[in-house]
Amino acid sequence: MKFFPSQFSLLSQGKGARRNFGYFFRVIFILAVCVAVFSVMFHYIMEYEGRDYSWITGLYWTLTVMSTLGFGDITFHSDLGMVFSIVVLLTGIVGLLIVLPSSFIQFVYTPWLEAQKKKEVQHSLPASVRNHIIIVGVSPVARNLAQVLARYGFHSVLLCANTQQALDLMDLGLHAVVGDYDDVEVYRGLHAQNARLVVALDADVRNINVAFTLRELDKKVPMVSRAEKDESIEILKLAGCSSVFQFRKTLGRSLTRRVITDKLSVSPLVTFGPLVIAEAPVKQTSLGGMTLRESDLRGRTGINVVGLWNHGVFEHPGPDTVLEDHKVLVMAGSREQMRTFSRELAREKPEEQKPAGRSAVLVIGGGRVGTAAAMALKERGLDVVVVDRTNIASRIPGIRVQIGDASDPFTLEQAGIKTSPSILITTHDDDTNIYLTIYCRRLRPDVQIITRTNLDRNVHVLHMAGADLVLSLASMVSSQIINLLEPGRVFMLNEGLNIFRAVAGEGLAGKTLVNSGIRKNLRCNVVAVKTARGEMLVNPDPLREFQAADELFLIGDAASETAYYEAYWPDRGQRNRNESSFSEDHRHEPGHGWFA
Repeated sequence: MKFFPSQFSLLSQGKGARRNFGYFFRVIFILAVCVAVFSVMFHYIMEYEGRDYSWITGLYWTLTVMSTLGFGDITFHSDLGMVFSIVVLLTGIVGLLIVLPSSFIQFVYTPWLEAQKKKEVQHSLPASVRNHIIIVGVSPVARNLAQVLARYGFHSVLLCANTQQALDLMDLGLHAVVGDYDDVEVYRGLHAQNARLVVALDADVRNINVAFTLRELDKKVPMVSRAEKDESIEILKLAGCSSVFQFRKTLGRSLTRRVITDKLSVSPLVTFGPLVIAEAPVKQTSLGGMTLRESDLRGRTGINVVGLWNHGVFEHPGPDTVLEDHKVLVMAGSREQMRTFSRELAREKPEEQKPAGRSAVLVIGGGRVGTAAAMALKERGLDVVVVDRTNIASRIPGIRVQIGDASDPFTLEQAGIKTSPSILITTHDDDTNIYLTIYCRRLRPDVQIITRTNLDRNVHVLHMAGADLVLSLASMVSSQIINLLEPGRVFMLNEGLNIFRAVAGEGLAGKTLVNSGIRKNLRCNVVAVKTARGEMLVNPDPLREFQAADELFLIGDAASETAYYEAYWPDRGQRNRNESSFSEDHRHEPGHGWFA
């Protein structure tokens, strides 16, 4: 009995609900008037035919005819009565079978469903919420960020513009609230003044509005925003953003870090003080065909091979793993060790194999990612050709632009695909990138193909299509935000592969690297240890015993990272996340430089 009054009360709240009820009751009133008029006319026409019925019978006849039931127990015999019956029947078909149900659905049932949906979503947070992260935007990039933050133990909430968006996010297991981006009361209800960080991932204009609205509530809460246009950076900072990132430009530069050149290129990916994580293609060294044991890399250079890229798949090498030419070494060592590797293991090409001239790297797509990649390659001193449907030469001066469709073999031939050592596919559409990857791999089976994607779920598809390296915008954003929250905590080496820091704790104290089972059971590698005294041990002695206060640098995928936390660092959530003993040591080097 309590259900119907509560639902009626829910429906009647607000001016919009009362207006809807007004429309619906008008329809009912018009139909009631029609029923009354037809019941009266029924009596007059029956008298005209010489018959007499009660008023209840008149109402009964009108309703049965209008509802098309038509029992046939009472009928007119005259032409006038039959014409009247037709009018009543048609009125009933239109009124009762079309207008009334449509009005009920539009003015009663649909608002009731919307009211039920609104009851399921939140419009504010409990007053006890602290140190949370507010994400403004509902794009796939924002959703991926929320999922990654949850994996690292951060509580985040996504601010949505409408109820359906919030319900869709809730179905994915994410925490979402509904509110207007430009309403200061919404941020007050989200306790933005107590948030650890506010991240704006919408369009530039909206992000500026978000910044102004947030600063109206609180001047000190940290806020990070993305910027698509260069001119938006300064405006966002003036609006109150603590940090502004051009993620697409960062992605473009990251795509270039593994571009193969004519000489051995040891590409540094990340440095932590003296520790360097770098990559080098096997085919540019003298190691091709050897096993890892036969190469004796650790004995000759001090370098530790922590992994191999095999057509985009990361492998954990063993002593008998063969170093094939198509694979890429992932190495850990010091800068001097990397220089030694580059100096001693470079494979000189025979004179007949050396190209007569330097071949250009192809960049397909002249958007923000492609432009950033082209400029980064130019800074490395490489020749670059950008393939795009429009003339974008004014945006990237000094770089050749081939105008045309990349799916046209003549366009690619004019751009130099037959001699290019690498192709970067950077369009903003994942489907197009998959198509172009397959197409370029068919034209050049031996070329290096590096591709971008917007969504993580397409990474595997692009590898299957023939890409050697795939980076996604979503993972790039997540990596940047995690490193803002905990500088140096995690760095993305590639999709699904990270270098991360963790304390040894009591679980590893007294154990050696050999008997810890970290590599065998968790499938991740310890590449360095920083002791309590601040000493960095690069490629530590496998027989050294861990101390509880040691901080480890490990390489592994998301599953390995989670397994490590569960096995050896279950209380990581209690750690002071503001501590960062490595924030000054951590930096990302471009894919060339001091040991290329």
